[in-house]
Amino acid sequence: MSSSSTTSVHVTALDGLVNVNSLFTIAVFVGLSLTTPGQRSLENRSSCDAGIDVAKKLLVFEVISFSFFLSSSLVAQGLKLALNLLNSKDVDEAFRAHINLKVLRWGMLGSALGSVMGCLFLMLSMVNVIEIRLGMLSCGSKSAAHAVAVMAILVSSALLVYISTAIYAFTH
Repeated sequence: MSSSSTTSVHVTALDGLVNVNSLFTIAVFVGLSLTTPGQRSLENRSSCDAGIDVAKKLLVFEVISFSFFLSSSLVAQGLKLALNLLNSKDVDEAFRAHINLKVLRWGMLGSALGSVMGCLFLMLSMVNVIEIRLGMLSCGSKSAAHAVAVMAILVSSALLVYISTAIYAFTH
């Protein structure tokens, strides 16, 4: 019971996913480059300076985030390859390739899930960047608390919209 479809919408969606993942991957490396161990926070209290454990968590979260974005992009690129090259009989119809819809939908869902997980770990790493630069949340740094709160609200809201849209598209 395999169904196939011809569409360029899937290719466009996969292109968008790969492009967004590329931007997030750049953010991962920018986050890594902006922090150095032993850096003093802007809070001007030594008790608010982040320790080496925060820098280690930052590195771990950045690597995990990068891994999710890379795996998501690789799945999306593989699906694009299947759509554009493997299933197209005519070179002029590269954007109207036939592919099993179940494979396509599950692949796109897996790729979207990888992007969501990458975003969550990127957000966790940004909390560590904020603590290193603005001061530890545990010492009561208001700047750090405001930055983390705004980021958490905006990113969570955007992820909620993204997940809802992906689930809607997957079920219809």
